[in-house]
Amino acid sequence: MSDSPPEGRSAALSDVPTVDVTAMPSVLARIGGLAMRYPWRVALTIGASLGSAAASLTLPRLFGRAVDQAQALLAQGAAHAGEARTALVVSAALVVAATVARGLLTMWSGYLGEHLSQRVANDLRLAFFQHLQKLSFGFHDRVHSGDLITRGMLDLEGARAFINGALVPGFTLVLLVGFAAAMMVTTEPVLALVGLGFVPVAAVALARMGFLLRVTWLKVQELMGQLTLTMEENLQGIRVVRAFAGRAFELAKFDRAAQAVIAFQDRRITLRFTGVAWMNASFHVSLGLLLWLGGRKVLAGEMTVGRLTEFLTYMTLLQAPIRQVAMIVNSMARATSSGSRLFEVLDLEPEVRDAPGARPLEAPEGVLRFEGVGFRFQPGGKPILQDVSFEVRPGRTVGIVGPPGSGKSTLANLIPRFYDPTEGRITIDGTDIRDVTLASLRRYVGLVQQEAFLFDASVGHNVAYADPWAEDARIEAAARTAQIHEHIAALPQGYDTRVGERGVALSGGQRQRMSIARGVVPGPGVMIFDDSTAAIDAVTERKVREGLARATETKATVIIAHRLSSLMHADEILVLDEGRIVERGGHEELVARGGTYAELYALQTRADTGATLEEAPA
Repeated sequence: MSDSPPEGRSAALSDVPTVDVTAMPSVLARIGGLAMRYPWRVALTIGASLGSAAASLTLPRLFGRAVDQAQALLAQGAAHAGEARTALVVSAALVVAATVARGLLTMWSGYLGEHLSQRVANDLRLAFFQHLQKLSFGFHDRVHSGDLITRGMLDLEGARAFINGALVPGFTLVLLVGFAAAMMVTTEPVLALVGLGFVPVAAVALARMGFLLRVTWLKVQELMGQLTLTMEENLQGIRVVRAFAGRAFELAKFDRAAQAVIAFQDRRITLRFTGVAWMNASFHVSLGLLLWLGGRKVLAGEMTVGRLTEFLTYMTLLQAPIRQVAMIVNSMARATSSGSRLFEVLDLEPEVRDAPGARPLEAPEGVLRFEGVGFRFQPGGKPILQDVSFEVRPGRTVGIVGPPGSGKSTLANLIPRFYDPTEGRITIDGTDIRDVTLASLRRYVGLVQQEAFLFDASVGHNVAYADPWAEDARIEAAARTAQIHEHIAALPQGYDTRVGERGVALSGGQRQRMSIARGVVPGPGVMIFDDSTAAIDAVTERKVREGLARATETKATVIIAHRLSSLMHADEILVLDEGRIVERGGHEELVARGGTYAELYALQTRADTGATLEEAPA
């Protein structure tokens, strides 16, 4: 059993939805700033959008002028009917031309906006994935992958949609409303105030809707993360579910998560359309009042029919943008909530990173040394390692044994700097590993872990993962060392055979041997085997051990194991208990001493082959 960090995996990120009312401008500005990486696309998109708005704004004036011309000519008698007809035909042609131009520019603006938003999404996607590769193991220990998948897909989509769903339409909306309002106010101030009387009601409805939608979207995204987690765990553990007839339980659990999502989605829809209803109602009340008051002015001779037509056309022209405001506010609320969750991860600094001035590791001798090393997963938490000191030189092997939870795997993870010690230091040839670049350190240190994770790729690609350009001869030699070559050669396509998701096509022992081969291929200077033969039978383990002895005869080697036969040959054996070294020495010396190691050895050499380290006294 490997050591694990304390509970509370999601503690690194926000668990409880909180709304920062000041966050919207900064988050949306940050998303918009990503679009400015493509200035020409932005300029063309906004230009097409504004052109569409300008074409729309010509329509009220054209309609009003046509009505006044026709009325004036008709008032002069039948003799001028032809002229009236010609004027109407010209006005109709101009209306058609303006409408066609508006349609084409709207289509072009929509296409360019979607194209731009997809470029922003790709940039965000790459940046998010790249940043996840930099974040430390401590972060990944605390945050579940289901939450990260939700942020990298659903939240990213919510941020992307702001470009085409709010930013581009916003320019059109501002121009339409601003110009129409200005024309109405300068022409007939009283009618303008009546016609625009819906604006305060709409503003209040939108402000309330925007805030509540942000809260709702934040909760929806959080619940979608839980839903993704439920599905991910079920798919990864599908064999356990089937083996223990857990189908009904898993279905009920997924249904509860899905129902929670749909409940908040319903709330979001209700909020959105309630706001739309208030805006539509206030708009039509203003439109009715405008028609009533304008009609009275026409009857009183204070206004022409054409001018009233122009006002009504402006109001009709504003109807679609006003409805679109609700979608824009919804898009902004979603982008703010989604962008906040996305940037929360992107803004995290890795706990383990290159120090300023870090240089590549140069280790001509390759001596690994622990000097008073201590480690805690959290400040003030339980110590996992305490005052651990030892040295291993090239050509020498140190074995580490101890009961579960004694700190063995944590010790192994400190060497390639998956975590940093909280006390003491680890050096290679006297250089603190915190003073060298992570890339060079991890090329120099090879770690073969107990959990043999394989990618859904060919056998050859999995073995050569640490060095994709390794020659076929090196790959085969590593497989022979791990005693897996004969099995690979017997596969239908040899080294080109796909292993399936997580290596499902292979047995546990075969996966571990492939993991060992993968660790041997790059030929690092320090080799660490963290219980890497636990799933291999005793006969095969002996052959693997002999092959590894030849492959690592010039390297500093650390072997961690529960099965003492895996490390009896080590030059020095360390016995860990509660994070401390309680015994050290060679196999024969420790057995003769009659301490904890001797008791473990006696347990494992009894006729009862079921005895394990867990039975050992504390």
